Parts: sequence; C-alpha cells; structure tokens
Amino acid sequence: MSVTKPFALDPSNTVASAVTERYKSREDAFWAGVRHAMGPPAIVLFAGMVGFGAMGKTNGLDIWFTSFTSIFMFALPGQVVLFEMVITGSSMLAIILAVTLTATRFVTMTVTLFPQFDRKDRDRKLYASVHLVAMTAWAVSMKEFHTLEVKHRFSYFCGLGLVCWLISIPGTVIGFFLAGAVPTYITLGLVFINPLYFLLNFTEVKPWVNRIAIVLGCLLGPVFFLIHRDSSLLTTGLVAGTIAYLVDRKLLRHRPGLIS
Repeated sequence: MSVTKPFALDPSNTVASAVTERYKSREDAFWAGVRHAMGPPAIVLFAGMVGFGAMGKTNGLDIWFTSFTSIFMFALPGQVVLFEMVITGSSMLAIILAVTLTATRFVTMTVTLFPQFDRKDRDRKLYASVHLVAMTAWAVSMKEFHTLEVKHRFSYFCGLGLVCWLISIPGTVIGFFLAGAVPTYITLGLVFINPLYFLLNFTEVKPWVNRIAIVLGCLLGPVFFLIHRDSSLLTTGLVAGTIAYLVDRKLLRHRPGLIS
C-alpha cells in the first residue's frame, strides 16, 4: 500500500506561474536591483545617513567610530540608540541589550524575506547576504518579489541591498564633515527621511494587515508616548501589531476579497 506524502507549501513557489519573466539571467536581475536602488532608495538612505553622520560629529564622536557603525551595523535605529547611550555614559551591558532589542526587527524581516528565495539559493551564501537586510531593501523586495520569478529574486535582492549598504558609508562620512554647515534641525530631520520612505513604501504591499498595523501604530504611538515615553515605541509596536494580527486571523482571512 502506497503512502501519500503530505503536501508542503514552499513560500518560494507561491507566485503564479503566469508571471512574465522580467530578466533573462541572474546577472540581469542583479543589475536591475542595482538600478532600482540608485533611485529613491539610495537617495533617501543617503540623506538619512548624512543626518546620522552630522549627529555623530555634533555629539563629540570621532569619524572612525561614526563611520564604522554604518559599515558593520548598517541599522540606522540601532546606530542612533548606540550613540545616545554612549553619549549618556551607559554601561556596556545596557548598550548591548538596547541595541540588540532594536535589532529584533531583523528576525521578522529575515523569516518573511528569505523563504521567498529559490531553494538553490538557500545555502551558506545567505550568511553573507543577511547583512544587506535593512528596512529599505526589505520593503522594496517585498513589494517587487511577487513580479519576479523565484530564481531571480536572490540576485535582485543582492544588487538592491549592496547599493543601499555601500551608499550609507559615504553618506555618513559626508554628514560628519558637513556638521555645522546646516541648522541642527535639518540634519536631525534627515535621519527620519529613511523611516518615512520605508513607511510609505510598505503601504504599497498588498495585504491589508500591513496597512492596519501602520494606521494603528500612528494612532497609538502618541498615546503610549504620553503614558511612558521610554517604552512607547516598543509598546506601540507590540499592541498595534498584535491587534492587526488578530484582525487578520479572525476577519481578513475569511474574506479573501479584502486581502489583495
């Protein structure tokens, strides 16, 4: 008697077979990612890193420490937290815990992005490419992947993420040396351009649950800030995300017309 194997859904094969092949080869997909990154993603990220570099200079940090965080961390929120805690003289343990907490978002980014790669690409090279995961590259990839064939997604992501990472380094250095040349409120405002771009980009991702989470975050954020400023960001994300998840589980998944 034969035994039927249970059906297993591979997230990398969820795109309909009718999708037109956009690129002829992996190389074409890589350079397409590079070209797409050289537009708004690179400009916005560059501006944010200019503001970050200026923040390092105005707070008395040297160029090496400031630029090395962009090279080895490549996580603007974590870099800002690191600077704030170094400036205030926090202990090494407190700094490590705080920066690690800000980096937990990469877990969800990774587990939602990497399963969409071709099985052939899910090997040791992922350990190197994971450094390219950031808000901008992740948001653009999540928006574009449904139009790409599975075999081209990894190459596209590498081209996109590599440019975003490399552009952040000169942006940080230039911002450091430009500090004082422009008003402080402008340099600080540049830091928030990248999260704003990410937010606007993410609203274009189809599932309604993402939009619900964003709206709830905007509404609940000021409320939790008034209640307890230091934990408001974490509390807002936890509460808004949980509510959006429950709405998706209890309502949206039973009404397919609302999902797309």
